[in-house]
Amino acid sequence: MKQVIASAWAILLGLMLLQVGNSLQGSLMGVRGGIEGFTTYQLSLIASAYFVGFLGGSRLAPHMIRRVGHVRVFAALGSFISAVLILYPVLTDAYAWMVLRVIIGFSLSGVYVTAESWLNNSATNETRGQALSAYMLVQMVGLVLGQGLLNFGDPSGFVLFIIPSVLVSLSFAPILLAVAPTPAFETTRPMSLGQLYRNSPLGFVGMILMGFVFSAQFGMSAVYATQAGMSVREISMMVSAFFVGGIVFQYPIGWLSDKMDRRILIFFVALAGACSALIGFLFESTFEAVLLSALLTGGLAQPMYALLIAYTNDYLEIQDMAAASGGLIFINGLGAIAGPPAVGWLMGMTGPRGFWLFLAITLAIMAVYSGWRMTRRQSAYAAEAEDYDAVPYTPIMPTASMVAVETAQELYAEASEEMAEDGDTREERPTGI
Repeated sequence: MKQVIASAWAILLGLMLLQVGNSLQGSLMGVRGGIEGFTTYQLSLIASAYFVGFLGGSRLAPHMIRRVGHVRVFAALGSFISAVLILYPVLTDAYAWMVLRVIIGFSLSGVYVTAESWLNNSATNETRGQALSAYMLVQMVGLVLGQGLLNFGDPSGFVLFIIPSVLVSLSFAPILLAVAPTPAFETTRPMSLGQLYRNSPLGFVGMILMGFVFSAQFGMSAVYATQAGMSVREISMMVSAFFVGGIVFQYPIGWLSDKMDRRILIFFVALAGACSALIGFLFESTFEAVLLSALLTGGLAQPMYALLIAYTNDYLEIQDMAAASGGLIFINGLGAIAGPPAVGWLMGMTGPRGFWLFLAITLAIMAVYSGWRMTRRQSAYAAEAEDYDAVPYTPIMPTASMVAVETAQELYAEASEEMAEDGDTREERPTGI
């Protein structure tokens, strides 16, 4: 890990500053939107617009990089981000914010693709897994620090919009000044969605549901907290709790996923997450209970993203693992787009605590579906030898772009090849749906 940090500290620092700015502006939208009198449904569409842009950026950024190069794409999209962040308090109209959020999502996605490709290029085959872990860690730290900055200004003023703009601008300096040769950029030809579903129905459906959950946590938690009457300090603590939980639970869940049937783990983690969300629903008037609910729900739900990728790989041939990354990101993005409007509608029907009800229902559906899938085909765990060793879980967050997910898939493929060379029979996978 020291070698990774020494060789890529500038990129990691830039990515963390970028994530701090993104985290702050994400929550600030919910708080300032409430001050401006936007309806819950308008705020949900604003949150959804970010994921529309992010998904579009993940699809188009590779083509832009091939045409004009990493540096130009990085600088141009970074300029858009800084400009849009300043425009929010000037154009205080819900529909204008939707357009701005699409631009922010598109630009951030393109910046992540560019920076992640630089990070991937700076790592060797031996250190790529460590680089991915370091990247995940700085992402999570950035998300938490961004929430803390919410306390350093008045949400009704301009300062909190200027801070993320400055942070985003500063994030480019260490990356552009320290990065050596521009890497060649290639992405894997994606697997069709139909083929991805046939290989792993649970992985396919689960990634859509996780898009619902993550977009609700990232885009609507501040909206919920504002409508629930929390102070700015309480809002920052509650939103941070989702991401702190993700840090705390990521590795224990990953460790368990390598030791047992992943479908069983998905079932129990989703069920526990649903029960955790019910704490916030039932005890919404007690801040400590809400904080605990956020910590547990975020901690159980966010590692599910990487867990579902690992599970999907259990049913893929080695040569198909990297190809599956594009489809997994796409269907997760579709879920992320649909999540905030669904939360907004439910909050409109039941009040602020509909936020927790949405999380509980979505995670309960995940648990029920995973339980049903256990009855439909033999698991990869049971299909092979009793001393089966799963391909090691690779931590990856829903905030990552296609480059990071493809890197994770390549690590899975390398591990699978090593296991095959050692005599493991991973190519004999269960078939059928």
